[in-house]
Amino acid sequence: MAVRKAMAGAPRPGGDEDAALLFERAHYRHDPRWLLPVPPRLCLACALELLPEPSVSLVRKKHVLSCFRDALMRHASVVMQLVAQDQRVCIHFICMLFGLLCNVEDGSVTDLCIEVLIQLTTQLKLEQTVHCLLDECHKELCNMPSMRGSLSTLTLLGKLVDAIPAVADKLVMEHGNLMEHLLRGLVYPNEGVQASVCYLYGKLYSSPMAAEMLSGHFREKLCPLFLSTLAGAQTKELQINCLGLLRQLLKYDLFVSMIMNKSVLAESTESIDGPPGETSLPLVLKKLLLSRDETLQVASAHCITAVLVHSPAKHAPAFIHADIPEFLFEHLSSSSEVLILSSYNCLILLAEEPLFFSKCHTVYGIESVVRSLQGSLRMNNTELHKQGLLLFAEILTRQPEEIKLFTSSTMCGDANRVLQEAVSSPVLEVAAEAVKATSAFLRKDHQSAPPVQYRELRALLEAMLSRCADFSQTPLNRRPLGHASSRDLEKAILRRGKFLLSTLEAFRNACRLAVEFQSEPSAQENPFTAPSAKKEDTLEDFSEFLLSACDSLCIPLVMRHSEEATHPALMEVFLSILHSLFVIVPHMKEKFSKKLAASSFIQLTLELKARFCSGMSHSALNQVCSSFLYYMCINLLSAPEKIGPLCQEELSAMSELLQHGLPQISSRGPESLAFLSDRQYVEGAARQRQYCILLLFYLAYIHEDRFVSEAELFVAVQSFLLSLQDQGEQPPLVVFRASIYLLAVCQDKDSALDEAVVSAIRKFLEGIADLHLVYTHHPLLLRFFLLYPELMSRFGHRVLELWFSWEESSYEELDDAPSAGQPTLPASLAALFHILRSSPSILLILLDLIYSSPVDTARKVLIVLRTFLRRNEDVQVGGLIRGHFLLILQHLLVERGASPSGASGNLPLLLSLLSLVQLRNESEQELDSMAMKLLHQVSKLCGKCNPIDADILQPSFNFLYWSLHQTTPASQKRAAAVLLSSTALIKLLEKMLALTWAEAGSPGTALLCSAWLLTASFSAQQHNGSLQVHQTLSVELDQVLKALSFPKKKAALLSAAILRFLRTALQQSFSSILVALVPSGAQPPPAPEDTVLAPLGTSQVLSLVIGLQNLLVQKDPLLSHACVGCLEALLDYLHARSPDVALHVASQPWNRFLLFTLLDAGENSFLRPEILRLMTLFVRFRSSSVLSHDEVGHVLQGAALADLSGLSNTTLQALRDFFLQVQSMGLLADHSTAKTLQASLEDLFPRASLAQPPLQDMLCLGGVAVSLSHIRD
Repeated sequence: MAVRKAMAGAPRPGGDEDAALLFERAHYRHDPRWLLPVPPRLCLACALELLPEPSVSLVRKKHVLSCFRDALMRHASVVMQLVAQDQRVCIHFICMLFGLLCNVEDGSVTDLCIEVLIQLTTQLKLEQTVHCLLDECHKELCNMPSMRGSLSTLTLLGKLVDAIPAVADKLVMEHGNLMEHLLRGLVYPNEGVQASVCYLYGKLYSSPMAAEMLSGHFREKLCPLFLSTLAGAQTKELQINCLGLLRQLLKYDLFVSMIMNKSVLAESTESIDGPPGETSLPLVLKKLLLSRDETLQVASAHCITAVLVHSPAKHAPAFIHADIPEFLFEHLSSSSEVLILSSYNCLILLAEEPLFFSKCHTVYGIESVVRSLQGSLRMNNTELHKQGLLLFAEILTRQPEEIKLFTSSTMCGDANRVLQEAVSSPVLEVAAEAVKATSAFLRKDHQSAPPVQYRELRALLEAMLSRCADFSQTPLNRRPLGHASSRDLEKAILRRGKFLLSTLEAFRNACRLAVEFQSEPSAQENPFTAPSAKKEDTLEDFSEFLLSACDSLCIPLVMRHSEEATHPALMEVFLSILHSLFVIVPHMKEKFSKKLAASSFIQLTLELKARFCSGMSHSALNQVCSSFLYYMCINLLSAPEKIGPLCQEELSAMSELLQHGLPQISSRGPESLAFLSDRQYVEGAARQRQYCILLLFYLAYIHEDRFVSEAELFVAVQSFLLSLQDQGEQPPLVVFRASIYLLAVCQDKDSALDEAVVSAIRKFLEGIADLHLVYTHHPLLLRFFLLYPELMSRFGHRVLELWFSWEESSYEELDDAPSAGQPTLPASLAALFHILRSSPSILLILLDLIYSSPVDTARKVLIVLRTFLRRNEDVQVGGLIRGHFLLILQHLLVERGASPSGASGNLPLLLSLLSLVQLRNESEQELDSMAMKLLHQVSKLCGKCNPIDADILQPSFNFLYWSLHQTTPASQKRAAAVLLSSTALIKLLEKMLALTWAEAGSPGTALLCSAWLLTASFSAQQHNGSLQVHQTLSVELDQVLKALSFPKKKAALLSAAILRFLRTALQQSFSSILVALVPSGAQPPPAPEDTVLAPLGTSQVLSLVIGLQNLLVQKDPLLSHACVGCLEALLDYLHARSPDVALHVASQPWNRFLLFTLLDAGENSFLRPEILRLMTLFVRFRSSSVLSHDEVGHVLQGAALADLSGLSNTTLQALRDFFLQVQSMGLLADHSTAKTLQASLEDLFPRASLAQPPLQDMLCLGGVAVSLSHIRD
């Protein structure tokens, strides 16, 4: 009545209202304030009177409730304001709704009542309303004789606790005896009631406080009932609510233990359908997994996961014995991402239990995992990818080696391809999990199913490294935005480092796999390959790929990352990879070690040890660093590039030294130098460390890794050597080699060793059997030995011998290059030349080397000396070399006596050098006594040779020829007298000239050229100087003329030499005491007209002229000069004996044809010295039929018009002689032209003689010494 009075008021104003929403019978009494101001126009007072009224239909009540619910949802604040006007009205409304809920059996109405009650309670937020509702519920359940009508009340309580979680604690504390009624509902044979009870329990146990208060209740009463209910649940609603309650219970370790203990007890009785206390949770969940309802399967998997999270080791066996893994693997083929993910999570936890593997569940399920990954990687679900790969990695990692996981190569290949796809994922987290799985996959027992698929493994590693490279190249945001940005940058670098570490660990496992397979014959190659087929996909190919991939990808990745951060764990894995590659590819270990050393890896490893391995910290990294350095150093010492190979004894000693010393080194460069410089007494262990440090510096420096100051190292090594001397120690050969090498390369140009150090080095060297034991091939080491007289005098010869024997280049290109276009010298040779310039006496050592070294080495030395002499003409060493060579030659002749051909094979090289030295003396110089002695000794040497000894005779003849033609006339006479006194030499020349026309046994064109030129020179000098002749030589004149008429092919120089000889004979009118021109065999009596020409005949003269014409047509410059000179001498000879014959020869018609053939060589071709000389000859002998007076005028006119300033002295001289000859013959028709030409010649000739440098007269053509003036003039 109080409520009714409170709601009564003045009569409402007239209006049309919805009759269904207003209680017409009572509405007129209600105050308008209870009417909703918004649609639906509901009167709260009407609702309070209408809903409990028995006479109002249930449909109308439902309509009113529905409208009120809608109003609550749409206009919550307005309705709440209306309801909260009077608390008594509010509580009465709630009690009335609860009464309606309890008395109505219509499910839709009860649902509406529950919904309105929950909304009212939550919106009002009043403690009294909550207490009122809880009291009503408690009262209803207590007064209920059976649980038959409790469904709505239980449902309301469950939803109330769900809507207001704090109610759970109040309900347990203030209405604890309700739990007994809930137990009654749990055993009530109505699954709807049971589902409501489970739902309410689930909400109560979701509160930690309530759960703790209910723990005893659960242990003593609820646990068996619940498990029994779960096992017997038939409806999905009950199953879902039971699993919901189970999920809440499984959050607490206490309840998990209770439930699992009950399950173990149930399994021991082997009864699933027995009493409630004997129900096994694993078997119940297994039953739900077997259901076809995806929701139940997922919920079951979640519950298994929730149990295992607490303690996989404790609870996993129960699920494994129940064969749960088998069904989880089956679910991996589902199309539901949620179910697959739930199965992944569950299997990951089960994989922590060894029983999971020993029961062979993984063997059964691995194919399902692989196929599931194949499918899931096509889905856009990152979490699914990550968990699937995590499961795969766990299985691959934990699978026992004795139980083979992949039973066929096909399955292994499928797994490989899945990992390839996964590591290439653009999502970093997925790729990271894939890399970890790859690392576990690269295990011998996983890959041993024949055939081993190396090509697939290679593709997998390439994909992994490529993904790592892509990630490492992603630019980092380095903008200075404060501490937050700096932390982000650090996290990004750390993330990169972790990914790189995982990648390197996988690559290390691949390397370990390759090492393990080396001992497996069946893994070397595909056993199913036909014997005749090409072997592909082999372990060798895979090993070489690992080396290549490390070189091109791993090393750059690590080096790039180390610029940002250095992680000991990462470097430990990296260095262990490099170490294993020495074993994987043994035939490449030396080359790989050299590349690493040249890339500063000695420095890198030492810095790592110094930074992280001092004391006992990072012992594993120290061990890996030391092991890597040890093997790299042994490889470098085993196959040295610039030193001789070490003997096995030395290698063993160095191996022991490095093994013991390297782990003890953890100092930085300056500290190591200070330790090396210590002059105090050094104990044995410390000395061993010094040896190690020195070897490391040596191997680093020899590969251009100079990571410590050269000046400081130079001082430190000196101190080290003096310390050894002070303590009377002899260092190992390798250590001493390192010492002198470091001193040589670190020595500055301005610094020099102390005398004490040089003396110590000499003493150490004198105690060594051979210098090659401590020699390192380097130009600075050569300089080091030659710089100090104390070392050069004792070891200079041997060190130069070692130098040339180690030089790889033969330097032939330097010897072949013309002096005008000199190629750039190699650095090593440039350094040697610098030393030679500063100390020319070293040339004597080189001269000894040419004589005493093996031919190949001597050849190199010769080319080097030739090149040096050509490029350094200002260095006067001729006398030095000639004097030393004289001693060598005298020694040789005393030793070998009559057989110099059996002497050292290097003698020709020495003679060649002697010729070059002689050639350098271009200006005419008097021959001193040494030169005369050399001439005498060389002539004696030649006299002891046979014509076939071309290698000795050719350079000897060149030397004799140049000596004759490169000195003053007085010296020429003396030299010729010395040479003519050698009867053996004259006899040799006679033999050789006779071999010119021999069909077999000819010594070669070059040597024959030299023989003819020498003979011509000897004859001329003897005739001019009236020298005494001790031996004459005979030459068959007919053969000489025949050789000129029918010259050999490609023998222009030989023809020129023979012409020079014949010209000399003609100039001497065949009256030489030295040379006798004799007929070939018996000759018929000469004709009367030939007597005057004797020993020539007319036919021979004409034949000779034709031969000369033919040789001139070849247009070879040198040969042309020789021909013209010979023709001049011939005509002079004929003119002296028979002027008519001379005129006849000069006027031959063919001469005109010859002249015009020579002139047909372009404009102003007549301005060539040989043509001008030829025309001068024809003018002189008045051969107008050959060259008419008009043609002479045209030649003079052409010469007057031509630019004569560019002509050589030889050409100007020939033109001048031609002009004077024409003038003397009175053939100057055009006097103006003559005056112009004469003025030009008078002006040019003196100036040209002064301005133009003299042309080089002495040449070496095809190995033959030639004097141009000798042949031309």
